[in-house]
Amino acid sequence: MHSMTGSCTMTEKRRQRTILVGVAGASGSGKSFFSHLLESKLKDFRTLILSQDDYYRDHSHISIMQRTRMNYDHPDAIDFDLLVEQLSTLKSGRAIQHPLYDFAVHNRKKETRSAGPVDVVIVDGILIYVPQKCRDLFDFKVFVDTPPDICLVRRLRRDVQERGRTMESVLQQYLNTVRPMFEKYVAPTSRFADFVVEGVGDMLDDVERVQEAILSLKRP
Repeated sequence: MHSMTGSCTMTEKRRQRTILVGVAGASGSGKSFFSHLLESKLKDFRTLILSQDDYYRDHSHISIMQRTRMNYDHPDAIDFDLLVEQLSTLKSGRAIQHPLYDFAVHNRKKETRSAGPVDVVIVDGILIYVPQKCRDLFDFKVFVDTPPDICLVRRLRRDVQERGRTMESVLQQYLNTVRPMFEKYVAPTSRFADFVVEGVGDMLDDVERVQEAILSLKRP
């Protein structure tokens, strides 16, 4: 009788606990598209999408010119201590006040945003599997594997249209830091992924595979 009570308690905890899903891959690979599509498939749950970009370190102490010359594709650019702390808080079923990033000034905003508690957290970022302390928090790790030429075209379109960048500055950054850092730090982390998906097409089949994995943890 005692074991049955214990089993029910453990099942209930298993069903209620917050699940963390990582979505990594190159810049322009389709991580955000995949994340939002997955979120749309989890309508019965409270979900949250967190962006690694919001965890760029604060650089209020240096000029905007100095900020433009920084390498934002290196793991040191990310405040992983804060990201890990806040993901752990969310995983324990509590709320956070997470930072917000302003690409126009290459720095964090003064305001933060309240988030949680939620059932599923989806974290979108190129470097999230690099530090083990971050990698180990995820219940499921997705890696979006997309041909480099497609990634570059998508990044060019996004940065020029949405972030007011010039084509020349985007290409220069891509050649100087984005591509080399991808090859050195991001690409090798695909070996940690539970799901390697192609970042082309509608990605629906792959999203549904991840959705089913999440549901398997949430079922009583």
